[in-house]
Amino acid sequence: MELSNKTARELFAEVQKKPPRNAFGFGTKPALINIDLQNAFTRPERYKTAYATDPNQLQYVNQLAAAFRARNLPVVWTYVAYMESGEDCGVWQMRNNNADSLQNIKHGSERAQFDERLDIDKARDVIMHKRMASPFFETNLWSLLNFHRVDTLVLTGGSTSGCVRTAAVDGLSRGYRCLVPEECVADRHESPHFAGLYDLAVKYADVIKTADVKKYLETQYR
Repeated sequence: MELSNKTARELFAEVQKKPPRNAFGFGTKPALINIDLQNAFTRPERYKTAYATDPNQLQYVNQLAAAFRARNLPVVWTYVAYMESGEDCGVWQMRNNNADSLQNIKHGSERAQFDERLDIDKARDVIMHKRMASPFFETNLWSLLNFHRVDTLVLTGGSTSGCVRTAAVDGLSRGYRCLVPEECVADRHESPHFAGLYDLAVKYADVIKTADVKKYLETQYR
């Protein structure tokens, strides 16, 4: 194992400056997958479970959603919520059980609701309920992407080191190019956030800027 006294932020900056491999790049048709942008994870002034990295994260996500929507490309929003019993949370509920616990994000609760700052077209966008980290696990995401003949995933949301990273791992495993706009993802602490971005950039995804996604869409889908 290589030893270093550099921070995760510094390691990620080095990888971005000098990538160790070629980029996956965009394929022929992208989909936007917005992961768990719900109050439990986007409102740190209300909930201990929430986090914020870029203060304009949701604005950037809204910009991408509008751009994808305008070009008739798939826009997906996932959220997590559980039964009153919490039993569908599985072994995750074994770690603790208090008001902030994952299994206590109940269906219909404020914690389960999407952040009201998001621009979601409920008549056109796909709303997808998930219970575990990956948006692919026991959902119809894979069949939806196959139906739309998607080959590229643009991933936003949180957390960077958790559900976003898992989405990229599962997406890559299913043959999708994965791209992560840096301003559109967040984590609770800078160390896992930048360690997650570093890991994604080295292995599973292209970590790019939101402007790069917008430029691609403007160029390829006029």
